[in-house]
Amino acid sequence: MSGSGLVCPGCGSSNIVDDDLYAQAQMVCVDCGSVVSEGVLANDPVGGLDVSYRQTTAITKKPCRNLLRGLQRVKAMCRILCVHREIEELSHTHYNQAYQHESFIKVSLQKKEVLAGCCVLLSCRMLNWPISMGTIGNLVDADPTLMGAVYQEMVKVLKIEAPLVCVMDLMEAHCHEYKISSNHVPEELAEDSRNLSKRAVALVELAADTWIVTGRRPIPVMMAAIYLAWQSMKPNKLRLKLTLDKFCKLAKVKKQPKAIKRVTEIKEVLCKLGKEIPWVREEVTPDNVVLQVEDILNHKHALLRKAMRSHEDALLAEDSLTEENTDAASEEQSELNTDTGERDNSSCIKPGQQDDSQESPDTTTNWGKRVLFAPPCVVHAKRRRVEQSGLKDVTGDEEISDTEIDSYIRTPRETREFALAQKILLESEES
Repeated sequence: MSGSGLVCPGCGSSNIVDDDLYAQAQMVCVDCGSVVSEGVLANDPVGGLDVSYRQTTAITKKPCRNLLRGLQRVKAMCRILCVHREIEELSHTHYNQAYQHESFIKVSLQKKEVLAGCCVLLSCRMLNWPISMGTIGNLVDADPTLMGAVYQEMVKVLKIEAPLVCVMDLMEAHCHEYKISSNHVPEELAEDSRNLSKRAVALVELAADTWIVTGRRPIPVMMAAIYLAWQSMKPNKLRLKLTLDKFCKLAKVKKQPKAIKRVTEIKEVLCKLGKEIPWVREEVTPDNVVLQVEDILNHKHALLRKAMRSHEDALLAEDSLTEENTDAASEEQSELNTDTGERDNSSCIKPGQQDDSQESPDTTTNWGKRVLFAPPCVVHAKRRRVEQSGLKDVTGDEEISDTEIDSYIRTPRETREFALAQKILLESEES
């Protein structure tokens, strides 16, 4: 068969015919005898294109064992937190990127476990899924300081701007961790998570308005708010007797060490507002203020204004009383000086002597004591070290007296050595 349209790659001839001498039919060039149907494969002595040994023996590189374990840990945390699939996939992507970076490739296994939790936390925050660092820290059983450092380093490595999360956004998700529904506890102790979350959010808002949340970790504040909200929704004897420690055991959550302090601070604020409720006749104390939580939250703004006004009036009355006492004391002193014929106190003051009749203003007074609500760092301010002019810094170059040297000598051997050294020095000076 000729004129098939094929061209011989060897000689360029178009005189191609069928060759039926072999078991398989082939197209053969009449001029040079090349097999046209198999082309280069039949005529190339090396069997085709060159293939390197590395390509023929290459095996797909598998991820290391620690990376696979980390991805499994990320998946397990996502399933525990019941997040949607987008967060899980984004967490896997972040973990793959961060794990292979030089900052995390040669670190301890503990830091790699914390890295998995940080990737889940970052993905949740990026996709507006409310979760706190304390919750992730409990899952990976890590120190909050270490987790915060790893999170900051990971965000810097991945060059991602993570959004900040408000305490209010975390409250609803945090409430679901407390197993206090009717399926877990008796009916008199059970509470719906949605209603409990609303009451707890209102208490956190009140705490934020009165500086309790400022500079504090969110988990203890939320735990204190949930505990007081749970007590105030059905303030029966059984709930009021339950301490925070027992409440955490009942709800199957880990108690935060600072939560009891936040409970005390929130109760103090509630007491200040509860005293301004006009229809409450009994004295409001931290023991019974839980009964007034609902009324306090319903009239929060009015009670805040009234409490601050009452506090300012009390301060004005106290200041006026102090001024009256000071004026009366100065009048008595002047009458006494006139009767005895003594000179004025101002002319009797010696140089360097302070006039007691004229009190200098106290610049160290804590202004947080004079306001009704102030930041905790102001109310409980740390005492600063008072610099004394008579004291000097020790540099080590000061001269040491003989009596001070004697006080350092303790053992008889040191005494003999010191006496011998003094004797040698005296003999050398005389000679």
